[in-house]
Amino acid sequence: MAKRVRNTQLNGQRRGLINGALLLSLSALIAKVLSAVYRIPLQNLVGNTGFYVYQQVYPLYGIAMTFALSGLPVFISKLIAEISDPVTQRAVAKRIFVILAGLSVVLFIGLFIGAKQIAIGMGDGDLASLIRVVAGMALFMPELAVGRGFAQGRFNMRPTAISQVLEQVIRVAVIIIVAVLAAQQQWSVYKMGAWAMSGAIFGAIAATATFIPFYQRLFQMPEHVSLSADYRWWTLARRLWQEGGTICLFAAVVLLLQLVDSFTVKKGLVDAGMTQAAAKSLKGVYDRAQPLIQLGLVVATSFSATLLPTLSEALNGKERRAYQTTLTTLIHMSFALSVGATAGLVILMPVINLVLFGSMSGSLALAIYCLSIIFASLISTYNSILQSMNQYRLSLVALVVGVVMKIATNHAAVLAWGINGASWATVLGLASMMIVLWWGSPDDMREALTHRRFVPRLAVATGAMVVVTGIVGNGLLLLLGDGRLTAIVIVTVGVISGLATFIVTALRVHLFTTREWLTLPGGRRLLKLIQRD
Repeated sequence: MAKRVRNTQLNGQRRGLINGALLLSLSALIAKVLSAVYRIPLQNLVGNTGFYVYQQVYPLYGIAMTFALSGLPVFISKLIAEISDPVTQRAVAKRIFVILAGLSVVLFIGLFIGAKQIAIGMGDGDLASLIRVVAGMALFMPELAVGRGFAQGRFNMRPTAISQVLEQVIRVAVIIIVAVLAAQQQWSVYKMGAWAMSGAIFGAIAATATFIPFYQRLFQMPEHVSLSADYRWWTLARRLWQEGGTICLFAAVVLLLQLVDSFTVKKGLVDAGMTQAAAKSLKGVYDRAQPLIQLGLVVATSFSATLLPTLSEALNGKERRAYQTTLTTLIHMSFALSVGATAGLVILMPVINLVLFGSMSGSLALAIYCLSIIFASLISTYNSILQSMNQYRLSLVALVVGVVMKIATNHAAVLAWGINGASWATVLGLASMMIVLWWGSPDDMREALTHRRFVPRLAVATGAMVVVTGIVGNGLLLLLGDGRLTAIVIVTVGVISGLATFIVTALRVHLFTTREWLTLPGGRRLLKLIQRD
């Protein structure tokens, strides 16, 4: 009887964990879509130069929020989950909060005082006001990271999900309101940028407010709690630096490469002979890639992310067969969806550019940049798997190699090929990172990616999609002529026909196993249709 009750409790905890992970994945999906989509009306309202001003400083905000909203909470949740005693959990959370509070004050002072020098390093001293606004975000890092991490460590995903969506909704609303006002009242692009960045502060305040009850309880606990040597101040600070730092940096990998662009692309264009005004405008065109990459990554990673709890469960339960099956499925889905999304974006890029941003300027650079989706999604997947094994060293080495490659090649590439060169440097950096991860990962992870049957079948499905989409797009262009309205029709029909072709071909060539199809929305229905045929 006791055994039955214990099994029932374990099954309940397991279902709660999976449901919580799904809730967290859904909130992350909503936040990512909002974070990508708002940039399109922003660029349309403020133009290429206004978009350049916002995007130059955005990586600083993005990295800070990645630390506060995803990277550090993951580390803190693992730390809290290691502890069974609630009093000890709160005492450790309190110490982590104090450590992070000290770090956040140092970051705030450094960014605020050094804003002018950072802006000059980006080639535009007028960006200093935006950087000072972003500096304020550092002060919210401890509250958000510890609040989220503590809740997740106790398998309560609701506070994180609510705060994540709330932060994005308020931030995006402020940005769009500011953009409309800036366009109507003809603000300078730098005034617009500073006020748009303030949306992050308002969003962070709202997100932090959701954790007020938690902090009231945290700081009402007894001051003196005896902790083991594993949770001494120095030990926690060291783990925060080594494990937490690696998780955070990898979560912000694309943002780190964008930060390199902020310091090199505009300056490189000026060094190549462009005027300041022309270089700012062209950098704004180049920055159009960011929402496209984010949307592509949402497509490529959202479905596969739901498999991570199953993977961890199989690993912890030492169920080797289930672990291997889930790992292969995870890598296959990430690879196939990223390749499909990339191919669709590349083939339709000129008309997508016209629909979203009002011109076809920089379409080649954007198409090249979209190749990053494949590597970035695989990097994210491989890193998540390695983290589930508590392996961090390989990820850190790969990260350093990729960022160094981007830094080493970016300026020269911009001098030689303009923004096309910057796109190639980003792809090269991410490809280098992926090669290091693949080479150093366990055999089963390497074999899942390079399976001799999977890769050729994926090439067939993708090739069929590209051919059909290209024929449909060019046919509609000849039939309907140029224009933004025509482009909307081409994109809509092209996406539908391309997706249908990819799915049908994938079914015919048996690209995915039955288990893999069932992880996709509507997968069961698709399998029934093909079996009926």
